[in-house]
Amino acid sequence: MADAFEEDADNTVSIGEFLQDLEEQELEADLVLGGDEGKECTYSKGYMKRQAIFSCLTCTPNGNAGVCTACSLSCHDGHEILELWTKRNFRCDCGNSKFGEFFCKLDASKDVENMKNSYNHNFKGSYCTCGRPYPDPDVEDQLENLQCCICEDWFHEEHLGLESSDMVPKDDKGEPQFEDLICQGCATVCSFLKLYPDSIFAPVQQQTTTNSSKDKEMVEGAPLTVGSSKELSNGSSSVETPVTDNSPKEDCNGKAVLLGENGATNTLLNQCNTVAGPSTKCVVGLNLLEAPISLEKSKSMFLSKDWREVLCRCPNCTEFYKQKGLAFLLDKEDTIAEYEKIAKQKRAQHEQDQSAELLNNLGHVEKMEVLTGIADLKDEIGTYLASFDPSKPVTSADVHKIFENLAQKRRRMS
Repeated sequence: MADAFEEDADNTVSIGEFLQDLEEQELEADLVLGGDEGKECTYSKGYMKRQAIFSCLTCTPNGNAGVCTACSLSCHDGHEILELWTKRNFRCDCGNSKFGEFFCKLDASKDVENMKNSYNHNFKGSYCTCGRPYPDPDVEDQLENLQCCICEDWFHEEHLGLESSDMVPKDDKGEPQFEDLICQGCATVCSFLKLYPDSIFAPVQQQTTTNSSKDKEMVEGAPLTVGSSKELSNGSSSVETPVTDNSPKEDCNGKAVLLGENGATNTLLNQCNTVAGPSTKCVVGLNLLEAPISLEKSKSMFLSKDWREVLCRCPNCTEFYKQKGLAFLLDKEDTIAEYEKIAKQKRAQHEQDQSAELLNNLGHVEKMEVLTGIADLKDEIGTYLASFDPSKPVTSADVHKIFENLAQKRRRMS
């Protein structure tokens, strides 16, 4: 019996820890879903810039379709569902020709197929160059996955083609110190980024060790992605170290500057690029549309915060992005940071709307009683916890004490 009490004591958590954990779980769900409450199918919104997408292996075992949040809940309840996090420029497939005789319960008037949707092996439950599922049932300690911002596939740190997973930019606590990852397969089409200042790349710690033969085999056998070539060379597998371009460039005023020369230069180039509308001056000083395509095997890249704001928006560069399928890089709403920002705004607005709806359904007297009751309860909890040790667990006796004190306060006032 004593052992049972000791076990219960080890499993107890403080009220602060419980509330914080609950809040974090709710926030994480909202960030993934983008604030979507899952009540309406998103098909009528067309190809959305970014939304949470799910794959139903019960209905489409070939992994050739994706459904929105609402359809995953209403139309595919009880099915084998894969959560794919978010996908760009995607339209809900639920109930179209890929689902046979199955019709969408929320919106039956859909096209036979969404021709602009793109799919990868994630829709079948496979990830990374190793093609393993996540979570991996054969692995006790799940390896962390990182998403490429170009192909949107997920990769294990040790399968990024790095000399060591320690080269992934992180702080002392293991938190990522980069905004976006471009995988080795997609780095070829993004090699033009090496023309930009070093400041767009997150700093990495160089290693002298080499990859294991197993990791090398996985990287070399990776499927080709956007802009990759079958003629890739057998270049070394390590993180991309940007090479400073010391050739003269012109800023938006026609003054010669050196890309990556110093902080002041980088700031100047940023200012040239972030003006509203396309710029007529090319920041990189090179017509990418006419530049020869390098077939050298590129390396994984880690990009720093707000790196997209530095990208040139001159007509030639803008057309280059379009031809290479990279036009989304200029769209702020494509970024995960902006997606999560909008989700937080929707969450806050939803909480306000719920409170307002509750109060609006009450008469004046009832409304004042509710508001007064909430204020009294907050005050009583605050007063009680002010003298309470936050490291200790809150017991049922403590909760009863709070409401007992509140009841005594009301009796005194009546």
